[in-house]
Amino acid sequence: MTLRLGIFAKTFPGSDPAAVLAEVKAAGYATCQFNMACCGLPALPDTIDQATLARIDAARQQSGVELCAMSGTFNMIHPDAAVRADGLRRLQVLADATAALRIPMITLCTGTRDPDDQWRHHPANTEPDAWQDLLASMEQAIRIAEAHGLKLGIEPELANVVDSARKARRLIDELRSPTLAVVLDPANLFEIAPPDEQRRLVDEALDLLADRIELAHAKDRHPDGSFATAGKGVLDFDHYLAGLRRIGFAGPLVTHGLTPAETPEVAAFLRARLP
Repeated sequence: MTLRLGIFAKTFPGSDPAAVLAEVKAAGYATCQFNMACCGLPALPDTIDQATLARIDAARQQSGVELCAMSGTFNMIHPDAAVRADGLRRLQVLADATAALRIPMITLCTGTRDPDDQWRHHPANTEPDAWQDLLASMEQAIRIAEAHGLKLGIEPELANVVDSARKARRLIDELRSPTLAVVLDPANLFEIAPPDEQRRLVDEALDLLADRIELAHAKDRHPDGSFATAGKGVLDFDHYLAGLRRIGFAGPLVTHGLTPAETPEVAAFLRARLP
């Protein structure tokens, strides 16, 4: 089994996809999670013209970098229904473009009741109506994705309504759609936890979600709970990567949360731990 080493394309600044993907390649990455910000557009644009699609496709061919996923995050349980509806409308635009580019997956944010920051926890995330709003948004997103043969990647994230592997499993089991896939980032399963508990949480997530994990992330945590560059924190990467091998995962391993200057070092750190 060979995991494909990848990175968030928007790690590298700029609005020229050819330049961005050239930097991805030069830093030692074979694949990337793309973002329309790399074309000077919002992550979920109102429109995406054919010229932009042609630029992305040409950049991919010239660089040889695979585009393994497209970022499509918006707040799927925003307290304002109009904001949720606008996100779904933009998701349709993005899905059209993602399918045209032959990118297999759109990554999502399951959302939070915080009205201003989709990555900030809100106590109302645990209320039953938050879960019902998530189901309603996901059902519409699934219809959009199914029409294009795309996967939707959901990620357990402490600040969001799906804040654990068990919640991700619940969502998959309730919606019963093969469209739903999992993006697993072990650093999103805990904030501050001793090593044994970290490993337990990682193993639990791998076991619960093995049949749906199609994209793995690689970032880290500092001892104080803040995020860290992969290899610079407390996460046991050898355990994590061994767990991915144990469940037969053979997809992209995508790092993020790092500076452009750190990218070659992180590529070397991760590659040294891959089979």
